[in-house]
Amino acid sequence: MDNNRPIKGRGSHSRLPGRFEITTSEAVDDGWCADQSEEFAAPRLRTLVHEETARSILSRNNSPDVGFDVSLNPYRGCEHGCSYCFARPSHAYLNLSPGLDFETQIFAKTNAAERLRHTLSRPGYRPQPIALGINTDAYQPIERSRQITRQCLQVLHDCRHPVSLITKNALIERDIDLLADMAADNLVSVAFSVTTLDAHLSARLEPRASAPHARLRAIQRLSAAGIPVSVMVAPVIPWINDAELEAVLQAAWDAGARRAGYVLLRLPHEVAPLFRDWLAAHYPQRAAHVMSTVQQLRGGKDYDSAFGQRMRGQGVYAQLLARRFALACQRLGYGASAAQWQALDCSRFVAPAVPRPPSPQGELF
Repeated sequence: MDNNRPIKGRGSHSRLPGRFEITTSEAVDDGWCADQSEEFAAPRLRTLVHEETARSILSRNNSPDVGFDVSLNPYRGCEHGCSYCFARPSHAYLNLSPGLDFETQIFAKTNAAERLRHTLSRPGYRPQPIALGINTDAYQPIERSRQITRQCLQVLHDCRHPVSLITKNALIERDIDLLADMAADNLVSVAFSVTTLDAHLSARLEPRASAPHARLRAIQRLSAAGIPVSVMVAPVIPWINDAELEAVLQAAWDAGARRAGYVLLRLPHEVAPLFRDWLAAHYPQRAAHVMSTVQQLRGGKDYDSAFGQRMRGQGVYAQLLARRFALACQRLGYGASAAQWQALDCSRFVAPAVPRPPSPQGELF
């Protein structure tokens, strides 16, 4: 498959081999696909959902530049197909491509709510806010039918357990009933990732995520329901969407967001060649300029994973971006609003009652 030919509805254009593959294959142009007509267009790819039984459901994190310690991911892989997604390399552990396989081969943890309930019922469990849907979006399209995120959220709601969410899908509006009730007790916060206000650019960058106007509408509806909402301008991509930083912050503020953050483009492992392919397909005239700036931000490399730098970068461009963000937040009032936010409340937690399995010896009482 030609890496420079976009596939409608997909963010990547190839099945780039994962870094653990022993053997790889390479596509070769045999000359038959010489034009861009419909006859030779790349085929549309269906999404395959694999059911997976999880042995454990909570993941621990000790990264100093990430604002959570515990996370829960109902799905592996993400149908949103964001070309820049930092989670793509995780599919390499499944012997699947971080490219097209990541967005077409989705693994649904069908017992996620059951495992969560079991974990929360353990005698030694101590509550701390759980970040729901971090590696891959908990509200990606298949959640509409699978409802695994809804089931997990119901467990957390019933146990009065604090939770934070980040998404780029307006499907989260479906769960306003649970979220609003939890927000009344300071048990939930929601963040929306808004990359651009340009629907055409969004369709290229993140083809199956909600359109920008739908995300802003969702921010407005959640905020109106009393749910604390923040916006993440993520990722900021040099010479692609960086000029929109202030406009996105303004639009999110007008919709009701009261905290804000941003993350610079990250290109770990296989994401770098995949994103280069995306640039060559959609913005060939500025691809070299974009990657040159990215490397200036990353010490001459496509990516630098060092804590403290991987989210913000280094150099003049990074300093200018940070200054622009700070000034926009100050002008709009994000800083003043953020200071009023309280940490999520862990004191209301009530461990769920999990029935014991029947004993072959019967019950004495």
